Amino acid sequence: MMYESSNKILVIEDDAVTRNLFLESLEAEGFDAVGAQNGLVGIQLAQACLPDLVICDILMPDIDGYSVLTILRQNPLTAVIPFIFLTGSDTKADVRKGMELGADDYITKPSTVEELLRAIAIRLEKQALLSQWYTYNSHLATNTTASVVSESIFPVAPQLQEVFDYIEANYRQGITLSDVAEAVGYSPAYLTHRVAKQTGDTVNGWIVRRRMAAARPLLMDTSQTIEQIALALGYQNACHFSRQFRQHHGLSPKNWRKQHQPLLNASRSLKLELFKTPSKVSGCLPLSCR
Repeated sequence: MMYESSNKILVIEDDAVTRNLFLESLEAEGFDAVGAQNGLVGIQLAQACLPDLVICDILMPDIDGYSVLTILRQNPLTAVIPFIFLTGSDTKADVRKGMELGADDYITKPSTVEELLRAIAIRLEKQALLSQWYTYNSHLATNTTASVVSESIFPVAPQLQEVFDYIEANYRQGITLSDVAEAVGYSPAYLTHRVAKQTGDTVNGWIVRRRMAAARPLLMDTSQTIEQIALALGYQNACHFSRQFRQHHGLSPKNWRKQHQPLLNASRSLKLELFKTPSKVSGCLPLSCR
């Protein structure tokens, strides 16, 4: 499969033979491949050319792969670049450390070119889907209350942006932890640990938070029933929705709506009064002339 030349891949590998093999293979597939012989050069190239994806060895002199990833994740310009570790170690401790730092994948050497290309294709595809989602929703974000709510719900965490983007796009569909984990390419157990460590809440917790944030304006500003709102937010029934709403707000949706609709109720009462006694209000047109 040939890729567009705009797909720039940075390979950071101190072993010249391995580095050149990967560069040649990537170029043969249509990538714009760039090589770096150590971590320091890799960081400089990543910040200068902003590649679409970084492949980085872990064990390198002076600056190892973990340090490279940490530095790139601290820079807003490079924080969201997909990052794949390439290493000869496959211990759980090493894998966990890399993932906790924000790596997107982990390939163990010796690996085939096909394995590397498959990992790259998966990450680039996910990145492309996110870009499409942003493009489609960017013009809606300035005009909808939901977009304002979502910005205040999710924390700023570049390493978890893919997780929160998926929740934002699908929370009305009844998604679960397993759905999110499959979408971002991690196991449910690992994703739970990673999200909880960085945010203090679980994936399911963030799904519920997003649904609650969407539920409040629906309860306040619409006349939809509790059942209709529950179904609109991805719940199979109103009981489940009501139970989670009470856990988060200390009130049932019905009672919360009563407490937070005084202005709306007052407005409705005023309209009803004007309808009953239009002659008492100066300047009001007859109903038939409106």
